Amino acid sequence: MRSYSLDDVHATRKRRDSWWTVYLVDPLACRTALLVANRTRITPNELTVLSLVIGLVSAVCFALDLLVAGAAAFYLSFMVDCVDGKIARLKGTGTPFGLWLDYVGDRVRVVLCATGLAYGQYALTGDVRFILLGAGVAVLDLFRYVNAPQMKRVREIIRESRVEAAELREAARVWHRDYATAVREPVPDLRITDEPSLGEGDDEPVGGAAVDDDEAVEHVAAAARRRGRNRKFSRRLNRYLARRRIRTHVISGIEFHAAVFVVAPVVGVAALVPVSAVAGVLLLANEIFLVYRMWRFTRRHTVSSRQESREHVLV
Repeated sequence: MRSYSLDDVHATRKRRDSWWTVYLVDPLACRTALLVANRTRITPNELTVLSLVIGLVSAVCFALDLLVAGAAAFYLSFMVDCVDGKIARLKGTGTPFGLWLDYVGDRVRVVLCATGLAYGQYALTGDVRFILLGAGVAVLDLFRYVNAPQMKRVREIIRESRVEAAELREAARVWHRDYATAVREPVPDLRITDEPSLGEGDDEPVGGAAVDDDEAVEHVAAAARRRGRNRKFSRRLNRYLARRRIRTHVISGIEFHAAVFVVAPVVGVAALVPVSAVAGVLLLANEIFLVYRMWRFTRRHTVSSRQESREHVLV
């Protein structure tokens, strides 16, 4: 059996991940993965099943009002779930079925823990807010995992459309070049730009007067400088986070799960509803922002191919 080093395990980490995983899970998960890889023959799928079993233990603890034990079990379940991916990449033993099992196992764990947490607190207090809490957590998590692949599919369709359009433009250029060569005529310029061209003799942009007011010019220049500073700050922040393997999302599904099933239970019963509500609002805001970015992306790139027209309704 090959002996792996910690550097080998570190090389299997995702290029960018959630800050919760980077700082609070990976340090333990990498060392656990090293131990598992060098001392055992456990497969990634077996680790995924173990993660799901520990998640079930967490749900039972929540249902019995053992909040701290439930939080610890959920953290351990998530950590083992991180280890299975590292082992799969380290040994090259990942399978398509393993991807499905990991995906479904995550959803089952969240639903079980949300149900256990809601049932345990409602049985003790009779407070209907805990039922709403469990339902809200499950719905938000399912929405996030349904929404993500659909947004990815939309982007892939548009990228395929752009490749198809580029191929058509290149074919048109080749045809015109060959035709012009045959009849000894100059090759027409078929370059396509995103900016509208001005008509001959036009001295100003279409639909507006020439800007000759110094104050207006200064206002436009100031706005351009502000945009430039914002872009520079955004690039610096992105590079800073990239060096630390951290995604730009303040809260993603991982942080949401950690807030609801780890942080809030450890703090106490009084924190369950407010912490979960704040985390849910932040997660929903993040999803809305991602949808907005996708909408902006689709506005810039019009769908034109027959295949894309058929894909207008994604199923």
